[in-house]
Amino acid sequence: MSKIKVVHYINQFFANIGGEEKADYPAELRVGEVVGPGMALKMNFGDEAEIVATIVCGDSYFNENLDKAKADILAMVKEQAPDVFIAGPAFNAGRYGVACGTIAAAVQEELGIPAVTGMYVENPGADMFKDKVYMVSTKNSAAGMRGAVSKMAPLALKLAKGEKIGASCEEGYIPNGVRVNFFEQERGSQRAVKMLLKKLADKPFETEYPMPSFDKVAPNPAVKDLAHAKIALVTSGGIVPKGNPDHIESSSASHYGEYDIAGVMDLTSETYETAHGGYDPVYANEDADRVLPVDVLRDMEKEGKIGELHHLFYTTTGNGTAVASAKAFAAEFSQKLLADGVDAVILTST
Repeated sequence: MSKIKVVHYINQFFANIGGEEKADYPAELRVGEVVGPGMALKMNFGDEAEIVATIVCGDSYFNENLDKAKADILAMVKEQAPDVFIAGPAFNAGRYGVACGTIAAAVQEELGIPAVTGMYVENPGADMFKDKVYMVSTKNSAAGMRGAVSKMAPLALKLAKGEKIGASCEEGYIPNGVRVNFFEQERGSQRAVKMLLKKLADKPFETEYPMPSFDKVAPNPAVKDLAHAKIALVTSGGIVPKGNPDHIESSSASHYGEYDIAGVMDLTSETYETAHGGYDPVYANEDADRVLPVDVLRDMEKEGKIGELHHLFYTTTGNGTAVASAKAFAAEFSQKLLADGVDAVILTST
């Protein structure tokens, strides 16, 4: 009996090419090579399947050249004619997760080849693609590689064989909105009582009906005296000096920028632009004040409505950026804002 043929997709980091400095690595087909996480997949497959090719693509290249990268990779996959396609796992890497979800869904929809990927539940790629492709739930870092691959491999084999896929709690994939019936060993009343007893004893328990977890932030008190307040601008709209000197990614940003606007009265098309890839950039590039209202705040400064506009602004792109990354950015630059005596921040988006 012939082995199941697998094509595996990974990014530049897991291919041992490099980190962020190599994120612009173009799509490359490596026939017969098993690389990085592919070694762990190979061990889990045993004699049932083999990785016939590995496709490597840099995260920035994929997201910034989406149409070309997707077309090139689809052609590579089609040429290899695998029985199943595996992308990742991406864990909590935002751009990698979006790339894995995008290409796995495309392979499934356009080539009719079953696909599976894996990532952390808070990865932006999870929300975008969990209802389009089977996506194994992983830990938030590569430290969870063994557990991720141990679930991805058997799920991929089932998909390749056309076997029935069980419920998410059985197979380990992120719930996709499709309900699957199965039999529990204990009836509902017994399970409910056990959960209640664990809760009363302050012991960990797992609900069978998880609710969405929303981050609650208590609002700060109102600024009492705006006329003497120092106001700072922060944006997720990607406004950067012309040329994007810090190379902030158009999607799934890995860092933010800090730029000095001392003496700047107006953001012109010759001096500022947007790096954001999630909205039409034309109007922001014509006048970046539409996203980062420096001109209006300068007027308010002159009129005495605010004390002063802080000379630094902080910017990143919110498009596909992981929540954990965004929190980390804010935790860092908020300390700088406090140290600079900023009284309030105006946060603009798109």
